[in-house]
Amino acid sequence: MQIEIQMKPGCSVAKVNLAPGEVLTSEGGAMIAMSNDVNITTTTYKKNSGGIMKGLKRMLSGENFFINHFTAGGNGGEVYLAPTLLGDMFVKELHGDKLIVQGGSYLASEPDIEIDFNWQGLKSIFSGEGLFWLNLNGHGKVIINSYGVIYPVEVDGEYIVDTGHIVAFEPSLQFNITKAGGSWMSSFLGGEGFVCRFTGKGTLWCQSHNPGSFGGSIGPSLKPM
Repeated sequence: MQIEIQMKPGCSVAKVNLAPGEVLTSEGGAMIAMSNDVNITTTTYKKNSGGIMKGLKRMLSGENFFINHFTAGGNGGEVYLAPTLLGDMFVKELHGDKLIVQGGSYLASEPDIEIDFNWQGLKSIFSGEGLFWLNLNGHGKVIINSYGVIYPVEVDGEYIVDTGHIVAFEPSLQFNITKAGGSWMSSFLGGEGFVCRFTGKGTLWCQSHNPGSFGGSIGPSLKPM
């Protein structure tokens, strides 16, 4: 499987070239176009398996209930994918290791990648995040998307990030939800509110824009249906 990220960073699109019989798993609704001999199967979890609870948990994490599996025909094929929001993408290849991904940032992966759900507890609810984050592990490539530009941060010690700007991080990093300023009042009056304080050593991927803040800013301007 060959993955090429085109039109970076503001309007990224993933072009995935599949060898004959290869399978690509993606979020429902992410396909832009595909070869005519690529077959699509839709499930709530993995190909040839159900899992209603898996689908429900994925919805709580910010993903779609259904996922699609694209299987190339005898001559191979290609699939173009894009996320809902404009932004960047990057490809991460896992070799038996794990990656924790913020809800809404998973786009697609090879079929040997296991998609599980990482319970973050009440601290994520109070921060405005979802109940579950995705826990990806296995062997293969994963396509991660963001709102705005993705940039990596090599954490060695402590690092603080606004909760709406987290895309993914390695499980060697631990985090706590805390206030941004010296007091809760200054944190909220300053417009920052909750932040994540990461500790440990590992890579953290951030996004340059906050989808929650964007939605809140345009919401009052939208005309009622």
